[in-house]
Amino acid sequence: MMPLKRLLKDKWASVSLAVVAATLLIGVFAPLLAPHSPNEANMALRFAGASWSYPLGNDHLGRCILSRLIYGIRPSVLWVLAALGASASVGAALGFAAGYFRGKIDAVIMRICDIMLSFPGYVMTLAIVGMLGAGLTNILVAFVMMKWAWFARVIRSAVMPLADADYVKFSKVLGMGSFAIIRRHVVPVALPELAVIASGAFGSMILQISGLSFLGLGIQAPHAEWGMMMNEARAVMFTRPELMLAPGLSIITVVSAVNFLSDALQKAIDPKLMLTGKRAKDGGGKWTSDLGKKEVA
Repeated sequence: MMPLKRLLKDKWASVSLAVVAATLLIGVFAPLLAPHSPNEANMALRFAGASWSYPLGNDHLGRCILSRLIYGIRPSVLWVLAALGASASVGAALGFAAGYFRGKIDAVIMRICDIMLSFPGYVMTLAIVGMLGAGLTNILVAFVMMKWAWFARVIRSAVMPLADADYVKFSKVLGMGSFAIIRRHVVPVALPELAVIASGAFGSMILQISGLSFLGLGIQAPHAEWGMMMNEARAVMFTRPELMLAPGLSIITVVSAVNFLSDALQKAIDPKLMLTGKRAKDGGGKWTSDLGKKEVA
């Protein structure tokens, strides 16, 4: 059974995939779906309740909460996805090079990774944002600078046993070039593992950008972003809790869906985890996955 079919057989995975896909589509088509401009202020509607024109009410400047929630998908999810793709691409390219060629290339890349990974991720992200300044662009740069080393190390570990496989050695004997071997024989095998770890990192990056915006280090006013919307609603969180509840539930829903989807994707790619889960329910033994992410007792 193909991994996609295994994934779709899982009800939670199907629901999570639908939530993530719907969120991405809403963010892409935000100008068509949002009922109002996200930055259109109307002090006459300050803290107005829900109505047909404003289904979620208005904030402290009379702006449409629903419209800001929809536009907030772009920095909170879409741009985070772009930063994830950039960091995964850089890390994967260096990881493939280090794991396949080894030698001095491996030593240099891994020493740089050791330096980058020796600092806590959140601390380094705050330090980079502090040096470059607040804003979406600087946060995305910080994400790429901090995440690529993690991807490179994980991909290197996956590629090293593949580089010693018999079919790779046979391809070398036939005169196939190194880059052709990597493209045809190594990348297709290691790519599913990259998809799993990337999906796991996606949720944490959404939380990070929302947290930084909540602290005032991320997206700056008047642009809409979920974390900043929660920050703006702090002053009235007890009198108008729905202003903070809307972006908060959005973050929880999307991050939970991403995490469920990541777990299901790992099980779909590695069927042993599905068998292990059944054994665990029946009082089976203990087994650790090859991906090094799950342990089921």
